[in-house]
This record gives sequence, C-alpha cells and structure tokens, in this order.
Amino acid sequence: MSLKDHLRKTVINLLEKFLSVTESSDRFLGHPKNILVIRQHNQFGDLLASVSLFRAIKETYPDSGITLIASPQNYYAVEKNKFIDEIFIFKNSKLWLPNYVYHLKKLLRRDWDAVIVPVTVAVSLTSCILTGLSKAKIKIGPKELNGDKNNLAFVFNHRIKLDWRKCPDAHVSDFILDIVRPFGIRTKNFSTGVFYDDADVKTANEFIGSLLPKEDCPLIGFHIGAGKQQNRWPLEKFAELIERIKTKMNVRIYFTGSDADKNELEFIKKRCNKEYGYFLNKSIPQLAALISQSDIFITNDTGVMHVAGATATPQISIFGPTNPFNWAPVGPTKYFLRKSEFVSDVTVDDVFDLFNYLTEKQKNEKH
Repeated sequence: MSLKDHLRKTVINLLEKFLSVTESSDRFLGHPKNILVIRQHNQFGDLLASVSLFRAIKETYPDSGITLIASPQNYYAVEKNKFIDEIFIFKNSKLWLPNYVYHLKKLLRRDWDAVIVPVTVAVSLTSCILTGLSKAKIKIGPKELNGDKNNLAFVFNHRIKLDWRKCPDAHVSDFILDIVRPFGIRTKNFSTGVFYDDADVKTANEFIGSLLPKEDCPLIGFHIGAGKQQNRWPLEKFAELIERIKTKMNVRIYFTGSDADKNELEFIKKRCNKEYGYFLNKSIPQLAALISQSDIFITNDTGVMHVAGATATPQISIFGPTNPFNWAPVGPTKYFLRKSEFVSDVTVDDVFDLFNYLTEKQKNEKH
C-alpha cells in the first residue's frame, strides 16, 4: 500500500469513528419541513438537471423548505429557482476564514429534518463529510455508484445503491431521482427550469432592439463555445452554417458566451465579417429571457445548452462524446444531432437540414 493510500485509509477510519451513524432500512420519512440538499461538487449542467429533484421534493412535501449547498461553479444554474428557498455557496478557499467557517457550521447545525446528497457521475467525498457534520434526523446518500463502493457511506443512515448501468440511456433528470424514489419522492415532470423576472426581460428586449436588421425577422441564437474541447463543433462549420442561413433568409443573429469564449467569438467576427449581436457575460436568468424570445437556438453540448433547454424555444444541440440520451434537453421542441464520439462528424448539411425543417415547421404552425 502506497503512503497516499495509507493516509487515505487512516482519514476514512477517523471519519468513520466520529461521523458514522446506524443504517436504517425504514423508508418512511414522515413529513419533513426543513430539507438540506448538498450538491457542491458538480458542474452547471448537472445542477440544472437537478431541478426535477427539487420539484419532486416540493410536490411530495408542499410545505417543506429546501436549502441548497452549491459551488461557485454551479450555483447560478438555479438562481431565482422557485423550488429553492436558500442557497449557500461552499468554497474550499474560504475554509481558513473563521467567519466563513462559523456560518458554514451554523448552517450545518440547524435542526434539519433531512439531508440529501444527490449523485450523477461521481460521488463527492466533501458532500459526504458535510452530511456527517450536519445535524439531521435523516441522512440520505449513495451507498455505491455503478458498483463502486462509497467509502464514506457510513455518514448516511439511508444508503442507496445507484447504477446507471441498469438503464444506460436514462436521462440525468430521471436518474437523479433514484436517490429519493425509495421514499416515495417522485415527479412526472423531468423538465429543467430557469426563472427570470421583468428586469431580465427588459435586458433581453433592449439587446434584441439593438440587432440588425431592424425589421421583424427570425431571431437565431448561437453558442459556439464549450468547456470541453471535445464538445466543440468546428468553428469553420459554424461559420459555413451561418453563411448558408444568411443566404437562405433574412435573420437576426446573436451569440452568447463569456470571456472564456473570446477566441471562438473573434474567429466568427473575422470569418463572417458581419455585425452580429453578442450577449456576453450575462446572468443565467438574462440568458434564458433572451433565448425564450428566439425562434431557434443552436448550441454545442455545454452549460448554455441546458439553459436553452429550460425554455420552449426550438433548439438544435450538437453532440460528440457525450450520450445525448443522458444529457440532451427534453421536450417537443428539442432536437440533437450526433454521428459518433467525434463532434466534427456532424456535417453542416446535417445542421442546416434540421434548421430548414424547423423553420418550415414554424411557418406551417403560424398558418
């Protein structure tokens, strides 16, 4: 055994000594009112896909309040979410600050009726430790994931086996409910949800009003970036697609993104030589307000895809290595394209043909 493995085992043994609770096979939770959900380890899309879990809790226990522990990387996915009453942002970098630790401890030591740790692709040891430190009557979390044992399962008195392999094409918003299904917590609505207010709509409207051409014509949005290189459809293909769309019809085009997409957006500006709109570094509610007023939105497989997926706007999502049956937005206006694990195998013709289908469908629906 390596020194690293030995230290890891020693730490786990110490945690088990101080944080372990007796496992229970009882699946009746009573009527919990104060519920803590800990999901500080996943990315933006994972948390947005968790809306079905928050919805299920509220539908099962309408009088309950949900507090969420999230991360700086994902909390904005559920800003203004009507199912969540309070959000606490967990930051490792602040654990040395006495005031931050005081507020974190105060939160964990509330008289929680239940703590829930949802899981999709990985078990978070930090989430398990936070659960162990919490003062809760009921602690629900993973016993194992896909056959791999959770070494900190002892912090939960309700330990659930989770396995994607049983239904490998299950959607994440469905799979995430497996952690609470044994307790009768469920919903028939697996959609995500991004909520925005009048101020967000005003920001979106002002931006739309600045776009060219000024006449009323279809509004088409693009998101050409992605956090993972392998999820980015080639920029040359985006540029060719845009030129073909512009040749076919008069449209207003805009791009969403942030500073992280600077290089991609600069390429488009130089290649297309057009004055398109750029809606950059905006909040998630503002982004949703804009996309909801668009006629079609075309995106890579990335976080913004999930924001668009929370709207009713017709959407084309381009996939490569990720299984779209797990992660693509669901709904009658949501479409995805995938040829192989290489996103570049999706052709411009593939996207353009689907775009034409959607525009013709919209024309027929108006008539």
